[in-house]
Amino acid sequence: MNSDSSTTIAAIATAPGKAGVAAIRVSGPFAWDIAKALTGKTIEPTSAPKVLYSSLRHPDEKRDLIDDALVLYFKAPRSYTGEDVVEFHCHGGYITPNRVLEACFAAGARLAERGEFTRRAFLNGKLSYEEAESVIDLIDAKTSRAAASALEGLSGNRSNELRSLYDKTLALSSRLEYSLDVDESDLTDEFTLSIQNEALELTRDLKLVLKRSRESKILRRGSLVVLSGEPNIGKSSLMNALLGENRAIVSDIAGTTRDSIEEWLDIDGWPIRLVDTAGLRDTEDSIEAEGVERSKNLMAQADIVLQLVEKPCSPSSKKSIVVVTKCDLIATKSSECVFTSAKTLEGLDDLRLAIARMLERNADLTAVDGDYAYTNGREDALLSSLSLLSSESFKVESFDPVLAANDARRAAQILGEAIGAEYSSDLIDNLFSRFCVG
Repeated sequence: MNSDSSTTIAAIATAPGKAGVAAIRVSGPFAWDIAKALTGKTIEPTSAPKVLYSSLRHPDEKRDLIDDALVLYFKAPRSYTGEDVVEFHCHGGYITPNRVLEACFAAGARLAERGEFTRRAFLNGKLSYEEAESVIDLIDAKTSRAAASALEGLSGNRSNELRSLYDKTLALSSRLEYSLDVDESDLTDEFTLSIQNEALELTRDLKLVLKRSRESKILRRGSLVVLSGEPNIGKSSLMNALLGENRAIVSDIAGTTRDSIEEWLDIDGWPIRLVDTAGLRDTEDSIEAEGVERSKNLMAQADIVLQLVEKPCSPSSKKSIVVVTKCDLIATKSSECVFTSAKTLEGLDDLRLAIARMLERNADLTAVDGDYAYTNGREDALLSSLSLLSSESFKVESFDPVLAANDARRAAQILGEAIGAEYSSDLIDNLFSRFCVG
């Protein structure tokens, strides 16, 4: 993406299709000139937003009336992008919004690239990187919980939280640096204890921030939950029961499901990518064999594997939930398994609860045994700082002010870089390419 702030950009800011109203946004140094070209009216620049009801015409005076529209004027820097912005609110549909956009192009604007309005807001200091990321998260949110998480990021609370951690770590580092100028024998037990308590409190805060960060990531990308098991074990029936509709074909014939079927599902606010896969068995059928291979690949990628069986057994991996199907035919039950019946719908709430609990565990730093998959630069900084501030140098039995000072100094440096890091062009391009046009 090559965003040039000297150019003026335009795009339809609302979703295409049949609607009462559509908004066309124009941003850049010539936004108000373009508005004059379409409305024939001059608006004096003021810091307060202005609203005008006007007819819109193509800059070529020979063209007919396009529409009557509400025109909103925002003077820089008091706009979404931080630039001069004009929005034309016209009638919706396919024809009228595109005619207004075409008139904007004729007046000197160019089509905005994917995410370019928000990119300019970021470059002009109207949004932090985390807030810009939260904009697309809010747009993509598939559950109320995901939307709430995105709004939390958009509010700036996450950035403030990270800065607070940096300030506290810097204060701890400063106290330890001071202690190096004092004879170690003069350090009181109260001082040592206060240093250890500060470090302990920081590690607790870091764990909470990491948990929220991991949770946000799960909410952002959705959790891949794969139904696995032998043919005719009830995978398709269970999928249909969870979805509340007949999405997958149910048959007594083994090997009916040969390719994966995916649907989104909301479980306790978690967005779930629920996938029904081909039954696992040896087969001479080349098409079914390909389906089995795809099932194995999906299981390897999954966040959670629903391991469907006829009789209770132990889970095959840490990410597996054993689901006994046709529980109405089972007399003896085990606490290790979830017992369900797609026919009677028994146990479905228990299964939803088990999935939600595993997702909570996956987001919890203390419960994933050091498996920090999918970390980003910010999480790497938090993890490194957590490791430094929980090192042996801070422990009661092995406290060493010199080593502790080094660890605290390094932790503060890492968090400081995370706050004031300059983002690479590749990182920025990757974020804003996730947006729709504009």
